[in-house]
Amino acid sequence: MDSGTLNIKKWVVMYPVYINSKKTVAEGRMISLSKACENPNCIEISDCCKHLKLPSAVEIDKAYPRDFMQVGRVRVQLKREDGSCFLSFFNLSDHLN
Repeated sequence: MDSGTLNIKKWVVMYPVYINSKKTVAEGRMISLSKACENPNCIEISDCCKHLKLPSAVEIDKAYPRDFMQVGRVRVQLKREDGSCFLSFFNLSDHLN
């Protein structure tokens, strides 16, 4: 996606540490271990977004605030500007908890 023409500042920010099964909740993991994966990177997250047909943008020059050695993040558009879900089969409350 061409991030120059899209307003990606309102998209959800996703750092790989959020879904890393090797990290604890105190270190930044945000989902349960059963749904987490081992050592994900930004490119893999972006590939998953493309597979789900979700608009995404990789920001490789950004670092995770708690650990500056963790570089890269992905911005994902989960909602349209009117507030509705981007994909009709995707219910945010079911998949993000």
